Amino acid sequence: MPVLTGLVRTQHAGKYLGQLCKHWSHKFEASCAADNGSVDLPFGRTEFRASDDVLTIVISLNPGADTVLARDVVARHLNRFAFREAPLTIEWAEA
Repeated sequence: MPVLTGLVRTQHAGKYLGQLCKHWSHKFEASCAADNGSVDLPFGRTEFRASDDVLTIVISLNPGADTVLARDVVARHLNRFAFREAPLTIEWAEA
């Protein structure tokens, strides 16, 4: 199972983590705490961790899931919530 890891440099990591989890919890299984959260999205389990200046995103892709689509969905939603500093740069790595 491929794993995508994205790093986003922002002073609002915790805020965006909470907004993303809350938004997706209306349609998908989600859990959220102050500095971490997870959502079971159609393409795979997506986990978030917030530190003072970095939001870490880890997507464990389901078999056959589209890597480009997964990155795009997360990036579009994040930038929608981060409109004051968008577009945010997500540094993606695949393992």
